[in-house]
Amino acid sequence: MLTVACSTVLVGMMGSGKTTIGRAAAERLGWRFLDSDRQVEEATGRTVEQIWRDEGEPGFRHLETAALSDALASTGDEPAVVAAAGGVVLNPDNRHLLKRHPPVVWLRARPDTLARRVGTGSGRPLLAGDPSGALVRLAEERRPYYEEVADTVIDVDDLTPDQVVDQVVEVANAPAPPVQEPQAREWDRVVTALPEDEAAEDEVAEDEGQA
Repeated sequence: MLTVACSTVLVGMMGSGKTTIGRAAAERLGWRFLDSDRQVEEATGRTVEQIWRDEGEPGFRHLETAALSDALASTGDEPAVVAAAGGVVLNPDNRHLLKRHPPVVWLRARPDTLARRVGTGSGRPLLAGDPSGALVRLAEERRPYYEEVADTVIDVDDLTPDQVVDQVVEVANAPAPPVQEPQAREWDRVVTALPEDEAAEDEVAEDEGQA
C-alpha cells in the first residue's frame, strides 16, 4: 500500500534556502516546521555563533545530531517539514537516520549563488575570513553526503522561492519513497531551473541557517 510521508527533510548548504522554503512549504501543507539551528538555540539558550565560540564545532555537531533525532522522532505524531542543519550530513549516524525518514530533499545551489546570498558571512563561523572560498570548499566536501541521503534534488539557483516550494510540496504529497538501504543510490528526480528572482534571494539569505 502506498503511503504519504509524515515528514519531509530539507538538506543543503547554508544559503540554499532551507529555512525560507521549509517554513513556506509547511504552511502550505498545514504541517509543523522544525529548523535544526533554531531547535539548538532554543534548547541551549545560545546562538549558534555562541555555541561555536564556547564549545567549538564538536559541541555544536553533538547538539545538531540531537536536534535532528528529536525532530524526526516527533513526526510520527504530527507531520513536519524539517530543515536540517547544513553540516548534519557529515556524521554517518545522521546520514543513516535521514535515510530511514524519506523523503529527503536536497536544495542544491552553486557556490556563486550561495556566496551572493550569504554576503560577508556574518554570524556564520565556518565562513569567517573568506566566505566565497569556504563555500566552495564546504560544498565540495559535503556533496557526496548530500548525494547519499537525497531522494530528490532541486536545483534552486534560477528558481524563485515559490517555484521551489511548489516542488517541495509536490514531493511531500507524493507516495513516500522506499527507505534507503545503507548505500548511496541515484536520486528519484532532479528538478531543473526556471527564471531567477533576484529580490527573493535577499529574503532567503536573511532567513537561512549558519552551519
